[in-house]
Parts: sequence; structure tokens; C-alpha cells
Amino acid sequence: MIRLFDYWRSSASYRVRIALGLAGLHWESIPVDLVAGHQRADEHLTRNPQGLVPVLGIDGLSLTQSLAIVEYLDETRGLNLLPGSAGDRARIRAIAHAIAMEIHPVCNLRVARYAVAQSNGGITMESWMRDMISPGLRAVEEMVDHGNHCFGAGITLADICLVPQLYNARRWGVDLTTTPRLTRIGAHLESLPAFAAAHPDLAPH
Repeated sequence: MIRLFDYWRSSASYRVRIALGLAGLHWESIPVDLVAGHQRADEHLTRNPQGLVPVLGIDGLSLTQSLAIVEYLDETRGLNLLPGSAGDRARIRAIAHAIAMEIHPVCNLRVARYAVAQSNGGITMESWMRDMISPGLRAVEEMVDHGNHCFGAGITLADICLVPQLYNARRWGVDLTTTPRLTRIGAHLESLPAFAAAHPDLAPH
């Protein structure tokens, strides 16, 4: 049995759910409530010393870090998420990393809460999220192709990172009218079965 320890609104967990769906795999979802602090419980820290989600139990392994997990699924299940030449793969990774390593970390719940607490009322969760997400997505807008995918004509690692970030952007009231390419790509991807089934509203919580 494949077991996914995740949180329904976690962008990182959302990415892995999409990849599992693309691979046609069935898994047991085990919620870890980040708001309640369950990620800091000893039981979870034995799975991931960082106290983060997701953790994927698969093939006798316990894997952490969403991009590492997605690339593992790509390599072992033949998803072709990094197609083309070395240059193509570098472009795909650049888009994925711009989202997962630049936008996402500063919007982590722990980071955002700290910023709000230290601001003496000058920052709210909403203002922090909007101010961090908006410029990041505007940059990504310039990095993607003009079609229905971030790069090329098929689903790549970049697409798997984009959809969860758009979900977060909408959740926090980010104006997406300045990113029409991303909005178009997102609408196409969200209509695909693996992306639709991974939506947070359908995840156990």
C-alpha cells in the first residue's frame, strides 16, 4: 500500500497527489494537520525530521520533499515530466523551481506566521501572501510558453508546480489578471482528471 502523509491545503502535497494520479496509482491518504501542529509530533518527526509534509511511503521507501518525490515517480513510473534536451529540461526545472523554491517557501505557514507576528500589526496573512505571490507569478508568466502547458505540448514538472500555486493565489485574493498565460494554462490543467482529483477540496482533512 502506498501511503501519503499530507495536508489538504499544502502546495507540496498537492503536487504529489497530482503526480500519483498521473501515474495511475492508488494510495492511502493520512492527514497531518499543520494548523494544529501535528507535523511537530514525535511520530511525524520520525518520518520527516524537518517536520514537513508530504511524506510518501512507496516501494519500501519513505520519501520527503515534493520535487524529489515527483522526480522519483517520474523516473520509476515513466511519466516523462522532464522531456527533451538538456536545455529543455533546464527550462522546465527553472519554471518549477521559480514556483517551488522561490514563491512557495516564503508563503510557508510557519514563515508567514512569523512575519505577521514580528510586524506589530503592520502585516496581515493576506497582505503577506499577496505581496509574496504576486511578483513571483508575474515573473513566471514571462517564463512559460504561449500554449496550454508551461513548456511544450505535454504535462511537465512545471505544470505540476503551477496548479497548486494558482490555488493558493486565488485563496489569498491575488489579482491574476496580470498573468493571462498562467491563468489559461491553469484552466486547461485543472480540467484534466489527475489534476482535478488532486484538488484540496477532495483531499481528506
